[in-house]
Amino acid sequence: MTTTAVPPRQTSLLLGIFFMCAACTLFPIMNGIVQVLSRTYPSEQIIWARTTGHLLIVPRYGLSVLKSRKPGVQVSRSLLLLASTTFFFFSVKDVPLAKASSISFMSPFFVTLLALPMLGEQIGWKRLAAVTVGFLGVLVVIRPGSEVFQPAALGIVASAFCYAIYQILTRQVAGLDRPETSVMYSGLFGALVMCCVIPFFWVPFNSWSDIFWHLTLGVLGAAGHWCVAKAMTYGAANVIAPFQYWQMIGAIAVGYAITGLWPDQWTWLGASIIIGAGLYIAITETRARKA
Repeated sequence: MTTTAVPPRQTSLLLGIFFMCAACTLFPIMNGIVQVLSRTYPSEQIIWARTTGHLLIVPRYGLSVLKSRKPGVQVSRSLLLLASTTFFFFSVKDVPLAKASSISFMSPFFVTLLALPMLGEQIGWKRLAAVTVGFLGVLVVIRPGSEVFQPAALGIVASAFCYAIYQILTRQVAGLDRPETSVMYSGLFGALVMCCVIPFFWVPFNSWSDIFWHLTLGVLGAAGHWCVAKAMTYGAANVIAPFQYWQMIGAIAVGYAITGLWPDQWTWLGASIIIGAGLYIAITETRARKA
């Protein structure tokens, strides 16, 4: 019996895909916990628990984990992630998880549009057309002007925009700083800001289980962003990033577990359009890089 060895490059790529899928499994679970806790606790307290959870990795790695070759970029990442988290957590209280995840998939399209001014990458008409189709898919999900339109959905759009810039900055430091360093900075300045804000919104915990779930938010968030940072070190972003659509499966499952409801047909249709357009951009980018 013979075995076929997997080329190192292919193994590296598979590891990148694995870590991205792992991250996109953790994030829907975290968002589901946020939706449940929001029924009892203010969003500011939940955001505080989410951001300060990143600081749990300090005892393991020590203060040396803060050493960065681009500290300014890392600080900007931290503040952008705080903004993205704030928009999302305030909005997800009123938006079903599957719909929220579908709208958050606007992030890759924002990345494509911002690639020219921030990374100097050219945008061809095919990619621009795919971005347009993706935005149309978001309109199908949100349905502005209809009776089912939820203003909170615009908060998810703002969250996706902030996260897109955060992703671009993450690419800039992926090959310079350790994943642990990027994860630490992701929550550090957000935690500092929220520690100043939380005294004005604090609500005492009702039970030990609520304390556990608040702590879990930080652990899931830190683990998820560590997986994203790790994934980017194993392969090109345009190859790894499309696997973030795995998050849709988790969002549907967690949303059903919480509410017992499936997404409506418009959410399915809009999500299909968004994911299709996103995959097209990923494929064209991959071909362009090979050429």
